[in-house]
Amino acid sequence: MPDNIRSVGADWQPPSQQAAFRQIMNCFAYPGRLGQLATEAKHGLPLLLATLVDRSNRLADPHRLLDEDEHRRLGASPGSPEMSQFVVQPGAYPPDFQPMLGSLENPEQGATLIVVAERLGTGGSLHLCGPGIDGTATIAVQGVDPSWWQKREQWNASFPLGVDMIVVAGCQVLALPRTTRIDLKGVN
Repeated sequence: MPDNIRSVGADWQPPSQQAAFRQIMNCFAYPGRLGQLATEAKHGLPLLLATLVDRSNRLADPHRLLDEDEHRRLGASPGSPEMSQFVVQPGAYPPDFQPMLGSLENPEQGATLIVVAERLGTGGSLHLCGPGIDGTATIAVQGVDPSWWQKREQWNASFPLGVDMIVVAGCQVLALPRTTRIDLKGVN
């Protein structure tokens, strides 16, 4: 797990956040494609959060991946993983919570899980299919406990309820919307 995940000044500027937003949305449109966040910081997590989170959201960071200064800049209300719109977790630890899944009336109220991995492009392979993927896609993810993929399948079993997931490693991002299916055979 990276120590001291810190932002740089440009991460808080509109041009950086607009470019990051376009990159994140492109990743959601084409699950399995890696995106690159343009930041001079050592890790893209602060830019990702600065782009997606605001004062109207609850953010859970139970493992304190960000320090107090970063949380203060984000301005989001702190919350538990069970009651937050955004949940940041290290992928090395198995998920031990039940995130918000939304309701039939408001499925968009399902949480967005941001899982911090060691690397993308190396490690165990995930085989993906679903909207935005031509046939199947294979992506390697290192540093994410396999139980994340099993829990994700359970959380998304009652579509349109479920969670969207963003995996971030360094400045690379991978988006896994709830409509993307992962073939769990061979995932370890």
